[in-house]
Amino acid sequence: MVRRRRPAVAGAFYEGTRERLLKQIEWCFTSSHGPGPVERKWSERRVPALICPHAGYMYSGPVAAHAYGSLTAYSRPESVIIFGPNHYGIGTMVSIYPEGVWQTPLGDVPIDGELSRQLVEASDIFFVDEESHRREHSIEVQLPLLQYIYGDFSFVPVCINDQSYDTCVAIGEAAAKVVDGRNTLMIASTDFTHYEPHNQVLSKDRKALEAIERLDAREMYRVIEEEDISMCGYGAVAALLTAAKALGANKAKVLKQATSGDTGGDYTSVVGYAACLIELGR
Repeated sequence: MVRRRRPAVAGAFYEGTRERLLKQIEWCFTSSHGPGPVERKWSERRVPALICPHAGYMYSGPVAAHAYGSLTAYSRPESVIIFGPNHYGIGTMVSIYPEGVWQTPLGDVPIDGELSRQLVEASDIFFVDEESHRREHSIEVQLPLLQYIYGDFSFVPVCINDQSYDTCVAIGEAAAKVVDGRNTLMIASTDFTHYEPHNQVLSKDRKALEAIERLDAREMYRVIEEEDISMCGYGAVAALLTAAKALGANKAKVLKQATSGDTGGDYTSVVGYAACLIELGR
């Protein structure tokens, strides 16, 4: 019997039916803060790596659309790895979901069982654990956007409870070792500063983004601590930056920075979002 993970936040973070969800995703692209309609102009270029937000689509969807829209200028990936934080502290320190499928209103997304096994074999930092993923939204919200762009694909969800620097570097090193020579899309899921005034959020987050642009995970950790930036997926980003550097990347590009005030209208207490793209060297 196939193991099925039911969506935890469908109908809340994003629309719960296929028709309404497709309309919502189209709005993410065509709204005033989105990148515009999708033009699928596939090429032979290796897929990049992405940093995307994971809040409700009504707030962060237009920012995420800048990252996902950029994918259409590249080739289709062999598989996808999504690194996300564990908001609930449930389960193991670094968890890969067992084989099966994740359900969304747009259909089932299968786990890439072979890639999962190779990651587990590459480092003892990974645990195979279903419980860590049961309620977590940071990885789930990426799937409908990927389905909108690609249709069918397989993926590996990596839920990170221990976001310490050494742990996340180890995750990134293992991922780079496994995907080297493959056309694998890697995504880090994170929001940035939470519940501060709009201009303050933009200023603080810009400092973290400057470290990200240089692919400097250690500097990002320093800035987050020094500036008291409540970035929830910093470990996911550190894992991605580590993997990207090991695969020949030398910089990241910020495609869009905004806050929930831009989409929701209330600028007094906002959450910061950013979409980033990293081209890989090999």
